[in-house]
Amino acid sequence: MRIAVTGSIATDHLMTFPGRFADQLVADQLHTVSLSFLVDKLDVRRGGVAANIAFGMGQLGTRPILVGAAGADFDEYRAWLERHGVDTDSVRISDTLHTARFVCTTDADHNQIGSFYTGAMSEARLIELKTVADRVGGLDLVSIGADDPEAMLRHTEECRSRSIPFAADFSQQIARMNGEEIRILLDGATYLFSNEYEKGLIETKTGWSDEEILSRVGHRVTTLGARGVRIERAGEDPIEVGTPDEERKADPTGVGDAFRAGFMSGLAWGVSLERAAQIGCMLATLVIETVGTQEYQLRRGHFMERFTKAYGDEAAEEVRGHLG
Repeated sequence: MRIAVTGSIATDHLMTFPGRFADQLVADQLHTVSLSFLVDKLDVRRGGVAANIAFGMGQLGTRPILVGAAGADFDEYRAWLERHGVDTDSVRISDTLHTARFVCTTDADHNQIGSFYTGAMSEARLIELKTVADRVGGLDLVSIGADDPEAMLRHTEECRSRSIPFAADFSQQIARMNGEEIRILLDGATYLFSNEYEKGLIETKTGWSDEEILSRVGHRVTTLGARGVRIERAGEDPIEVGTPDEERKADPTGVGDAFRAGFMSGLAWGVSLERAAQIGCMLATLVIETVGTQEYQLRRGHFMERFTKAYGDEAAEEVRGHLG
């Protein structure tokens, strides 16, 4: 099964300021702020929702096709992804713009000041999925994740016109989208991904009830945080899957991306929806135990030991044969 993962590709520059921002602000001078913070820690991490999802799928051995736009500074990131099982040959490289970048400083009270540079991500709208499909011999599913909004709309319309199954996954972009855009992006999706809060926001912005949305998508996949995930289909009983026990909680960033990576890997393997959700929850648990969205290691024995403990011998036996 050939799965293309579209969406953002970015690097995160995360800094730590040991003091408090509030102590540096003068109340009657806020209209003319000019400050510089001496930070004592800098972490540069690979990120972007499409890259995170593709990395997880690559770890599981499903060789996803990453589709997005990056800058000429992408070489090192490309090498990292390729080394971890990701096909990056359909990433568009901008001639003039840098890869998207998030720069954020966090103070001692966990307040944050951040900036997001869109950069090359704005060129994702120029990518034609037909070119990607022709290169790899066809596409069985396209995941349309948070990206340049115009790119998300164009990819969705192209999937419809070419009868390519697609997954709608708005995540961070849902806040800026209006109801009409969301209706366009989800109508006809084989899978609709969201968390619980986004689920309510989708219904509010579109004006469609849960039942109306279920009549327009094949599967509605809602992540429930520590409670796992719920999968709904029109006229069917929902499937609910819990999460494995955590060994520790280090950093929740990228957990949703990891679930999607595991779930879509399960689809690529041809296992049941319940089993695919279990794989997604297991991978998400590994990510929450690690600082960084692509810093976890998937060791087959460790993965299967914990998967068996969480979901039983029968589930583990079905997954074991697929896990590289």
